[in-house]
Amino acid sequence: MSRTLLVIDVQNDYFAGGVLPLWNAEETEARIVAAIGHVRAQGDRVVLVQHVSTAGKGLFAADGAGVAIRDAVLRAAGSAPVVVKHVADAFQETQLAVELEGTQELLVCGMMTQNCVVFTAISRAADHLRVRVVGDLCTAPTETVHRIALNALGSKLEVLDAAQVWNDLRT
Repeated sequence: MSRTLLVIDVQNDYFAGGVLPLWNAEETEARIVAAIGHVRAQGDRVVLVQHVSTAGKGLFAADGAGVAIRDAVLRAAGSAPVVVKHVADAFQETQLAVELEGTQELLVCGMMTQNCVVFTAISRAADHLRVRVVGDLCTAPTETVHRIALNALGSKLEVLDAAQVWNDLRT
């Protein structure tokens, strides 16, 4: 089965010093970097998503330092494609569907659980895929918001931890 790890919005604005630091951001980033390494070693694909705001300033402003995907993620992902989006759903008005051609299983992770992760995972454009959210590779503004979002997603699709997806993944 062709599998792709979709890494959503692991960008500077969500970390200390950014516009909207998230709960557990550094720890989540470390787990994502480890998962990317594991995915690539298994021969599966990685696709990165970058949110770029159409607003002139604030969160993910196109000319700000906060819009950049984190260096550790970029290094781990190597030559993985980067899909730029302007709304929560990474499929909407992007080339994501093209990048996922041949994919049967989509593993979704990233930031923010209750927003871009949810809207991408339940996008109608993903209906033909087996979509699973890797919950411990996601985060939100607070732990409570993160857990509520994962619980709600669990009624629509599979929500697993990395260890459940990759039995031998060690972070």
